[in-house]
Amino acid sequence: MIAHRRCGRSGILLPEISLGLWHNFGDVDDLPEARAMIRSAFENGITHFDLANNYGPPPGSAEKNFGTILHQDLAAHRDEMIISTKAGHLMWPGPHGEWGSRKHLLASLDQSLARMRLPYVDIFYSHRPDPDTPLEETMSALATAVQSGRALYVGLSKYPLPMLQEAVSLLRGMGVRPLIYQPPYSILNRWPEAEGIHAWLEEQGIGSIVFSPLAQGMLTSKYVHGIPVGSRAARPEGFLQEAQVLAQQEKIRALHAIAESLGMPLHHLALRWALQQQGVTSAIIGARTVDQLHDNLAALQAPTLEPEVLAAIDHIAPAQRKAHAEA
Repeated sequence: MIAHRRCGRSGILLPEISLGLWHNFGDVDDLPEARAMIRSAFENGITHFDLANNYGPPPGSAEKNFGTILHQDLAAHRDEMIISTKAGHLMWPGPHGEWGSRKHLLASLDQSLARMRLPYVDIFYSHRPDPDTPLEETMSALATAVQSGRALYVGLSKYPLPMLQEAVSLLRGMGVRPLIYQPPYSILNRWPEAEGIHAWLEEQGIGSIVFSPLAQGMLTSKYVHGIPVGSRAARPEGFLQEAQVLAQQEKIRALHAIAESLGMPLHHLALRWALQQQGVTSAIIGARTVDQLHDNLAALQAPTLEPEVLAAIDHIAPAQRKAHAEA
């Protein structure tokens, strides 16, 4: 079974690997496979399922489908599970369909609870910082979510360090202790480390759960020799673009060589690396099939990376400040 780690200085324990429903759980996807993945994840010790209001496509469908599967198969185990959702990205038309107003966040949370048919979520996140809404308003909405019983804990995602520090201070002044922070983080995207975010979170007793630890598939064998036909980067739509892969190709090949020398696949190296970094509580993975889910879980059986391996990785892909992109 998967080991669990304490989330900062809290009573919450999260599995080393959590399942994200960003892709592959919408109405356009294979719903029997989605159901099998969620069941298998829980049976293998994944107790945390990470969602957001806009996951799909279409937006909202991942929450709806998760709610159906939860009530069909796992309702008796609800109190063993951590279910999180988020609001802040574009969800519906009109002036309050995104960002960080109280209007958007609390309306979105109510919609999420209705789709999942739940009275509360365990964690509710501000999904991204809002450059125009006063930060105090955004944090007051998170505080209301806890104080009204719609969420047990709150989290923040993708906030740069100065705004993160101010947000945490505001929440604490409202009597709400932030539980967790969620950034994109991988060997190829180390800005939370470069900006000192993970070190600060550890000092503050706040957990960190990282998403895209495989850099949307770049840290797999798929892109070592180019961009295969039909791969995510070969499609014109979506978050991963051909130019992103080509810009990282040299690093990907060098990291693949390290993984081969250790007798493990590149994605196992990437997951093991992420879980060994300072302050990281859990890594969120995506999966398209049950077999892919099990393959990612097998990374937990890989040996701990030795200091000389970590140093070689640092040489290939050093921590650098960069744009806060979801990659």
